[in-house]
Amino acid sequence: MSFDGIVVRAVTKELQDTLTGGRIAKIYQPSEWELVFHIRAKGDNHRLQLSAHPAYPRLHLTEKTADNPLSPPMFCMLVRKHLEGSVIQSLSQVALERIVHLDVKTRNELGDEVVRRLVVEIMGRHSNLILLDPASGKILDGIRRVGVGVSRHRQVIPGAVYQPPPEQDKRNPLDTDRESFLRSIQWNEGRLDKQLVRHYFGLGPQIAREIVHRGGIGDREQLWEAFSQVMTAIREHRYEPTLVHGKKPAFAALPLTHLAGERESFDSISRCLETFFHGKAERDRVRQQNHDLIRRLKNTVDKNENKLKKLEKEYLSTERADDYRTQGELVTAHMHQIRRGDTKLKAINYYDPDAPEVTIDLEPRLNPSENAQRYFKLYNKAKSARKWIREQQEKARQESAYLESVLVQLENASSAEVEEIKEELVEQGFLKAAPARKKKKNPSRPKPASYRSSEGIPILVGRNNKQNDALTHRMATPTDTWLHTKEIPGSHVVIRARHFGEETLKEAALLAAYHSKARESSQVPVDYTLIKHVKKPSGSPPGFVIYEEQKTLFVTPEEQAIRKLEVED
Repeated sequence: MSFDGIVVRAVTKELQDTLTGGRIAKIYQPSEWELVFHIRAKGDNHRLQLSAHPAYPRLHLTEKTADNPLSPPMFCMLVRKHLEGSVIQSLSQVALERIVHLDVKTRNELGDEVVRRLVVEIMGRHSNLILLDPASGKILDGIRRVGVGVSRHRQVIPGAVYQPPPEQDKRNPLDTDRESFLRSIQWNEGRLDKQLVRHYFGLGPQIAREIVHRGGIGDREQLWEAFSQVMTAIREHRYEPTLVHGKKPAFAALPLTHLAGERESFDSISRCLETFFHGKAERDRVRQQNHDLIRRLKNTVDKNENKLKKLEKEYLSTERADDYRTQGELVTAHMHQIRRGDTKLKAINYYDPDAPEVTIDLEPRLNPSENAQRYFKLYNKAKSARKWIREQQEKARQESAYLESVLVQLENASSAEVEEIKEELVEQGFLKAAPARKKKKNPSRPKPASYRSSEGIPILVGRNNKQNDALTHRMATPTDTWLHTKEIPGSHVVIRARHFGEETLKEAALLAAYHSKARESSQVPVDYTLIKHVKKPSGSPPGFVIYEEQKTLFVTPEEQAIRKLEVED
């Protein structure tokens, strides 16, 4: 993983310089695996984010605010009890491993000064945040409890003695000399970058590939020189946090020259990490929490697709409607030739330009007039069925389009926005209201996301259908410009200005493409027109509009470009 021991060393150094001696004022647990510490240190306020997320474990300073649950989880309450109000004594990394100890001075129930330690273990799906008493070595609790049923060798439960993760049979790269390094590399035993990862702890695949790229694969001395230069920079804490925006974005504490893509440099490893992880863990958490809702909506969309196929077959079966009317007219015109008991009528079809002779089936139990009425009834029934089928098809298409837009919004929503979406689904009849749910006396007004173009023009983006409706039909003026992906579910985007340049139009189109189902696509078609040409049909679902006099441009959404346009709420 990119979050290797070198990144941890860079983060730890930054936290040591920033937070040592600081006081922990508040502690929050915004999600199942995360803690956020509010710390007052050296005259400034800081937020420290600690995460044991199985896919995005990390620690770094953050400037983002998180939605916190109304009732703090048990682990949060325990950590508050032991760490709130305490002073940070030290922050240290274990060797070059992905383990950090945060030691604080605090007072116990008797008023005696004691030390408490929060161990941050960044180990993929085994990551953990463990609170313990370093004097006794006993665990107070962990954000992820590990019982004997999960691991017989290392339990993380209250009262157990803390055991560090098993040591790996690897060397510390910071202490390695030339001779040891050259002995460790076998030129005929597989890829050199994999050998570096296998022999030295703290080195992730990314930095190992970088070392090999700098040193080349054909010269031992050049490889040692590249390795030595990297280790010297790390040993002396000379970091150059870098983010590469390629096909697969990557970050490191040093420049990554072996990767293709646009490079972004940072003066802080925390800013680099926050940029990389921006929204990833939140979106993953929201998807996990709303897995059942997403599945239910997808099932409804699938049912509508099957319904549309059946309706189309039924529609095709009604195509004889005009034939029934013609047959009724011909029976009426030839009633003088028909007798009760006849089973056939042969007549010239003078409604056809070629005037062919046709044979019409008759019901022998009916008289001529009743036979004619039978065909007219079949005609009226088929005609009514065609109208009903078309209405049902349109209803199913609109419902699917609406639910597709909701699924896109759920994919990128925050916890607060998910609640708005659920309220909307209750109002539309797709969800039942929770029995304990109470309506707010003063519901908050929809607040679309705010962006600003490179020309300084405000751009607003609806993050759910309520916001889309409010933005397009109440907030925007007739001369504002409206954008939406062409025939693709997505957000409404509005440029809040009468006059603007091509760059603003392109950036607004990027926002429309990014906030749509086509986020991962290239050359996404985006329609744009003036607000005065956008209408909402009566009775249509939230977010549904029709528009005219549009033009279309094609853009490829890029997350880095989007972040440059963000405006803090």
